[in-house]
Amino acid sequence: MCIVNCQFKKVQGIKDLTTGSIRRQLFNLAMPIMGTSFIQMAYSLTDMAWVGRLGSEAVATIGAVAILTWLISSFSLLNKVGAEVSVGQSIGAKDEENARTFASHNTTIALTLAISCGILFFLFARPVLSIYKLDREIEEHAITYLRIISTAFPFVFLTSAFTGIYNASGQSRIPFYISGTGLLLNMLLDPLFILVFKWGTTGAACATWIAEAFVVCLFIYQIRFKDRLMNGFPFLVSLKRLYTKKIFILGTPVALLNMFFAIINLLMGRTASTQGGHIGLTTLTAGGQIEAIAWNTSQGFSTALSTFTAQNYAAGKKDRLQGAYHATLVMTTVIGIFCTLLFVFFGSEVFSVIIPEREAYIAGGVFLRIDGYSMLFMMMEITIQGLFYGTGRTIPPAIISITFNTLRIPLAILLSSYLGMGIEGVWWAISITSILKGIVAFLWFRTLRKKIF
Repeated sequence: MCIVNCQFKKVQGIKDLTTGSIRRQLFNLAMPIMGTSFIQMAYSLTDMAWVGRLGSEAVATIGAVAILTWLISSFSLLNKVGAEVSVGQSIGAKDEENARTFASHNTTIALTLAISCGILFFLFARPVLSIYKLDREIEEHAITYLRIISTAFPFVFLTSAFTGIYNASGQSRIPFYISGTGLLLNMLLDPLFILVFKWGTTGAACATWIAEAFVVCLFIYQIRFKDRLMNGFPFLVSLKRLYTKKIFILGTPVALLNMFFAIINLLMGRTASTQGGHIGLTTLTAGGQIEAIAWNTSQGFSTALSTFTAQNYAAGKKDRLQGAYHATLVMTTVIGIFCTLLFVFFGSEVFSVIIPEREAYIAGGVFLRIDGYSMLFMMMEITIQGLFYGTGRTIPPAIISITFNTLRIPLAILLSSYLGMGIEGVWWAISITSILKGIVAFLWFRTLRKKIF
């Protein structure tokens, strides 16, 4: 058996997570995944930072589209999580052919979904953006930005699928290096296109498009010529019902909960715009990007836990699952405490790094202070989410997320309009529901603990 396993690892270029130090493996997996998450977040954050020099109205343009691109990125999680679990469990079971087949099916499905979404958003950019009720000039800029970005959806979906496949293989450093290269290119092109060429928000969209296309080219080169990952699995195949069904069963709940979260934020954006004008929308979108510092950090450990769990769960090594869960929870708790202190006491200073306009960063500081109280509970929710995903239980996190994110809309209206809290009522609705999600996720985990461990 050892000879077969070693040969499998050598041929496929993967890492076996069913033996060795739990903490070291989690940390080595989580750091690159976390870095990759930060890099993906940094695309829109970089755009906002440079466009912020043009004023809060320009940031509102980017922010309006950012929520929509978040919706699409959430859809692409179907293949990221589908790959991490299906390929990861196949590797844990030492099934080479299944690992290759699941990898190919994930990339094929990703490309199909991306092209469909790109066409829809390009054609219906105007009616989709009309939900914000923005000023005419801001809306026109947002429409142009969205149409450019929509043609890059195939790059977004393929990057997500490739990242999931590498994560499942225990090679999370590769997506980090490749995505980091793309970010550096985006950071170089942003000031050139936005300020030097004076293309404004259109320049930001073009810079992102080029960087995302470059990332996909690097992934293809890495898989096809450098790593020959899983013997250079094909990217396009004829879909088989058995594999397609499992990918959708695993990935759809995750994609739906994140898409639904994005839709809720789309509606929250409208409420924020109604209560606070373009400053309210700017605060929500830019503040959400800053909050993603905490979210992406914990998500790195959550995804590492999911990958670790997928291999060990398939291998029947449940004792390692318990150790991995406790180690991850300790690390995310430390991060949560740090983010709470940062947001509560230095919210305005943090926000001013993105938008130096005084009115905007004062409003942003209020948002971060209120949101900061929920950080520890958010860390708990995301950690348990990773454990559930790795065991194939993707439905419980979806139910929790969809239920309490839906609650945000009536709660925001109740607090802001009927109780007279104004825009702060919207921020409290976000914070309170995040706290509730963490509590319910923990209680749900306790009911399933014996079945998992």
